[in-house]
Amino acid sequence: MTTPSPRTSQPVRTAIFPVAGLGTRFLPATKATPKELLPVLDRPLLQFAIDEARAAGIERMVFVSHPSKSAIERYVHADEDLSRKLREKGKHSIADRLEDAAIDPEAEEAHFVMQPEPLGLGHAVLCAVDHVLPGPVAVILPDDLIMGGPGCLSEMIDAYAGAGAGHMVATMEVARDEVSAYGVLDPVGETGGRLLHASGMVEKPDADKAPSLQAVVGRYVLDGSIFDDLRNQTPGLGGEIQLTDAIAKGVARVGLCGFRFSGQRFDCGSKAGMLRATLAYAGSREEFHPVLQDHSALAMAAE
Repeated sequence: MTTPSPRTSQPVRTAIFPVAGLGTRFLPATKATPKELLPVLDRPLLQFAIDEARAAGIERMVFVSHPSKSAIERYVHADEDLSRKLREKGKHSIADRLEDAAIDPEAEEAHFVMQPEPLGLGHAVLCAVDHVLPGPVAVILPDDLIMGGPGCLSEMIDAYAGAGAGHMVATMEVARDEVSAYGVLDPVGETGGRLLHASGMVEKPDADKAPSLQAVVGRYVLDGSIFDDLRNQTPGLGGEIQLTDAIAKGVARVGLCGFRFSGQRFDCGSKAGMLRATLAYAGSREEFHPVLQDHSALAMAAE
């Protein structure tokens, strides 16, 4: 394999949020409410992703959305009229929470671009190209909720400069009978520690042909050259522009490594994953412990 060129020390200043999907698994709930705004208790999925980007020092957030999902843009920006009405009613703590959640134009930027047709994750990332700041970019998939401090993206960015690879992907070990649902890392060399250098990725391999059990999940830190590779990327699996294909194209030039994050990941693109995330989040908040204890007692009685 060709030795990748040395990486620059440019900071990661932009995060791309692909949020154009129509959430068909959650219909009819997503007929009127974007899946990214479905709540885990009282906190939308998208808010977890935004807060993770903030904690990682991201300056600019680019949301790749769909024309039918205008609610996302309304959610992201401050609603001064609503805050005023809440304060008039003495509900200052709720108003504070809403204002803290919204984009602060003095501290961060938010840009919205549209992806009218579902042409793949790679295409969604490419849609953001005119709005990214110079240097490497992060990609966050809000469907992949990762709980636990200090935050998956913060961990990845902290490790990125010394990783020796331009493309970094978050990975977790899965059971062999689950690998066909993921992109899977093809590792090289030492497999210990947080970083796992790789020669490429295999998209949804058969269980008996998977090069490893290290599945790629929804966090990426990508060298800026990814956009050139996406522009020249031909449609792959499902006739879509696959981000994994474009990453693989750049491995020889910029290098690739997986990053084993410390948090717990929930697949909130599925109903079961959303339920697990809700229970885990409730468990982290003392006010809900009596409800969980009641539920546990009822479940044991039903057995």
